[in-house]
Amino acid sequence: MIRVELRKLVLRPRTWLSMLLLCLLPAIVAVFLATADFAPPPGQGGAFLSAVVGDGTLYPAAALALVLPLFLPIAVAVTAGDAVAGDASTGTLRYLLIRPVGRTRLLTAKLVSVAVYVTLAIVVVVLTSLVIGVLLFGTGAAPGAAGGAPAPAVSLSGVQLSSSSLVLRLLGAVLYVVLSMVGFAAITLFLSTVTDSAIGAALGGLAVLITSSVLQTLDAAAPVKPFLPTHYWLSWLDFFRDPVLWRNIDHGLLLQAGYIVVFFGAAWANFATKDITN
Repeated sequence: MIRVELRKLVLRPRTWLSMLLLCLLPAIVAVFLATADFAPPPGQGGAFLSAVVGDGTLYPAAALALVLPLFLPIAVAVTAGDAVAGDASTGTLRYLLIRPVGRTRLLTAKLVSVAVYVTLAIVVVVLTSLVIGVLLFGTGAAPGAAGGAPAPAVSLSGVQLSSSSLVLRLLGAVLYVVLSMVGFAAITLFLSTVTDSAIGAALGGLAVLITSSVLQTLDAAAPVKPFLPTHYWLSWLDFFRDPVLWRNIDHGLLLQAGYIVVFFGAAWANFATKDITN
């Protein structure tokens, strides 16, 4: 069943179109930065934008900061919202469940498919941003270095990072963002089991996103902020501090794991008893 869902994912043109659109924003920003030939002042713009002009290898991190707040969650909401509701609206779900396919197995395959989509989307954004960053901004050759050897990247704490350290930190950031988006996808997947409208489920997921983002800005909502799905999304930036600040990363991982367990469990409870004869 998982192979079937993955095949559907790969063969859908909208899967690759959405990834193309995700890569478009970092590409546009990179072109403007390269054309202007100066970076935003430190503290302005997305994370790492003030450093990428001197070192294009940092641009994947800047690209993550650009797509994470809005564009990536929208793509995840559309994909997860369509997972069950899309099949229900077209009548495919009824025929799937007439066959000897367990509902738990089918729902698990849907979640795995969404998780693979999230991973692919983020990896594509990172790789294309790395290529664009290196082509437009170079690798930050150290002044006076023999052969124009690249200078070490600089962390958010101002400490130089070796190439291997940068790769490991970027890998940790990618895995953290993937889990954060899967947690959000679990919420939308649950909504996809309670409606036959893929658009309705996606809009419900976006409503959760907007509500969480608005509450993040309110001091009165301080007691609930640590439990909001978006609260720790940007904690992946702590991978690029020296030393790595694990406190928020750990809290974010636990929170997203909780969302996955709770909302996938709710989706299973609803889907297991869902009437698909209508």
